[in-house]
Amino acid sequence: MTLALVIPNYNHHIAIEKTLTDLAQYQLPCYLVDDGSDDQTRYVLQALADKFSWVTLIQHPYNRGKGAAVMSGLRQAYRDGYSHALQVDADGQHNLADIPLMIATSEQHPTTLISGQPQYDDSVPKGRLYGRYITHFWVWVETLSFDIQDSMCGFRVYPLAATEQLFSQQALGERMDFDIEVMVKLHWQGTPVVHVPTKVIYPEDGISHFQGVKDNVRISWMHTKLFFGMLTRLPRMIAKPHLAPNSPATQDSNQPNQQHQSTQTTTKHWSAMSERGSFWGIQFLAQCYRLGGHWLCRAVMYPVICYFFLTGKTARDASLGFLYRVQQQQPNHPQLNRPVGWRDSLRHFFAFGNAALDRIDAWCDRINLAQVDFNDRHILANQVATGRGAVLIVSHLGNMELCRAISIHQQKVKVNVMVLTQHAENFNKVLQQLNPQSSLNLIHVNELDPSTAMLLQQKIDQGEIVVIAADRTSSSSQGRVTYLPFLGQEAAFPQGPFILASLLDCPVYTLFCIRQHGRYQVHVEHLSDTLKGPRAGRTARLTDAMTQYSQRLAHFAQLAPMQWFNFFDFWRKDELVTRNNQPSHSSAAPLPSQDR
Repeated sequence: MTLALVIPNYNHHIAIEKTLTDLAQYQLPCYLVDDGSDDQTRYVLQALADKFSWVTLIQHPYNRGKGAAVMSGLRQAYRDGYSHALQVDADGQHNLADIPLMIATSEQHPTTLISGQPQYDDSVPKGRLYGRYITHFWVWVETLSFDIQDSMCGFRVYPLAATEQLFSQQALGERMDFDIEVMVKLHWQGTPVVHVPTKVIYPEDGISHFQGVKDNVRISWMHTKLFFGMLTRLPRMIAKPHLAPNSPATQDSNQPNQQHQSTQTTTKHWSAMSERGSFWGIQFLAQCYRLGGHWLCRAVMYPVICYFFLTGKTARDASLGFLYRVQQQQPNHPQLNRPVGWRDSLRHFFAFGNAALDRIDAWCDRINLAQVDFNDRHILANQVATGRGAVLIVSHLGNMELCRAISIHQQKVKVNVMVLTQHAENFNKVLQQLNPQSSLNLIHVNELDPSTAMLLQQKIDQGEIVVIAADRTSSSSQGRVTYLPFLGQEAAFPQGPFILASLLDCPVYTLFCIRQHGRYQVHVEHLSDTLKGPRAGRTARLTDAMTQYSQRLAHFAQLAPMQWFNFFDFWRKDELVTRNNQPSHSSAAPLPSQDR
C-alpha cells in the first residue's frame, strides 16, 4: 500500500498552513489542489509548496468546484503510482489524529473505500445537520442498502484503481455533489464501504463554499439521476452477488458437479438476525385484515413485501441460493424450469406474505377441515385416543399454524408450541390479540434447558402435544448439530429437538403442511414410538431419526420450494455452533433453542 494525501483548496488561506503543519508528522506525500483561488490564497499556497518539500501544488486556472479539485488530485496520485489517497479538507474540520486509524483500516481492507462517519459537536449548523439525513435516505434508496451510513464526509481513503476505473467510465458532478455521487457509484461498481467514526467541527472562522440554493438544486438533480439510474440497474442490483452454491454464476462450465462454498463467512447466523417489521406496522396490517380480509390486507402488504425484498439482501441471497439448489436437484422442476433469477426470489417473498395471511386465518379459526386434505388424520386420532401426549417435529416449510390450528386443534387437544421469543415477538403479540381464545399455547423460551424439559414432560403426561421445529440450529456455543446431506450438500441439523423427544419418552411424529393446487395438504408420518432406549445405541438411534426427518424435509422442500421460509444460508457452518456429529450422551446437556 502506497498512500498520498489529497487536499482541495479554494480560498482557504487561513487554516491551510496549520493543516499542513499538523500533517507533516505523518510523512506522506501531498497533492494540494488550488481550485482557482484568489491572488492572496494563490500566493500563500505557492509559498507553502516551497516550504514543504512533500507538497505538490496542482493549480486550476479557474474555479471548477470541489469535486473537480478532488478528482485532479486523485488522478494525479494514481498516475504517479500511488495505490491509495487520503482526502482531507483544507479548513481544519477534520480530526487529523484519526489518520492512523484510517490508514490501518485501509490496510486491513485494501479494496475498500474508507470513509469518516462524522461525530459532530455543538458547532455544526442545524440546517446542515438535518439536511444530511435527507441525503442519507436517498442514498439508501439508490444503493438498496444501508452500507453507506454517511456520504457527505470528505475525510476518506480512496482505493485508486477502483476510483480511476470509475472516472474513466463515467462523468461525475464537479461541485458539492461529488462526494455523494462518487460514493454511490463506487458502491454500484462493487467497491465495499467501511466507516470510521471521527470527530468533525465547524471552526468559527471557517469559510464555507456551500451555496444554499444552487448546491441544493444541484444535489437534488443528482439524486434524481441516481434514483433513475438505480431503477435501470435494479435487476442486476437485486441479483448481485448472491454467489449461490452451484449456481451458474459460480460454477465452472467444465465441472458441472463442482461444489462451491456458500457465503458462510459473510452472513450472520439466523438467530443473530432480529425480527424485521415494527409492532405498529404489523398491527396496522392486522387492522386491515379485520376490516377488509385478505383482499385489503394483500393490497397493503405487497408494497411492504417489495420494500423488504429490495432492502433485505441477506434474505434475498438466501432465497436465490436455495432455489438454485432445488433446480440443480430437479432441472425440470415445474416451478423452476428456467434459469433462476430475481423474479423467482420475488415470488418466493410473495409466497411468504401469503402464508402469513393463512397463518392468521388458521389462528382465527377461519379455515376448516373441508379446505384441507388430511389423509393421515387417523394417525393422530389414534394417538390422541391413547391419552398419551406426543412430540410433533415440524419445520419452517409451508404453513405450520395450519398444521396446529386445523389438523390438531379440531381434535380438541391442547397444543404447546415452542417459540423463540426474540424472533417473532411482534407477530405473536398481534396473533394473540386477533384471537385471545386460541387453544394454541405458545411457550416462549430463549433456551431449552432441563427446567423446560420438565415442564414439557408434564404436558406429555397430561395428553398434550408438543410441537418443535427441527430445521434451525442454535447460535449457542453449547449447541450440538449433526451434518446431514441436504439438497446436494451437508447442512447442520440441531440435535436438541431429538434429544428432548428422547427425554420425554413419548411417540414422535413428523408433520408437514404445504399448499398444492389451491388446497392445503397435511402429511403426518410416524417417526418412532420413543427415542428413549439403552445408552449404548443412543447415538445411532438419534442420528437415524434425524436422517429420516432431513430426508422428508428435502422431499417436501423440492415439492413446494416457494414455501421454504428459511430466509438465511441454511448450509452455513457457524463457528459458534459446536461441530459435533455425535448426539450428546448427557441427558442434562443444554438444548439448542428453537423458534417455531
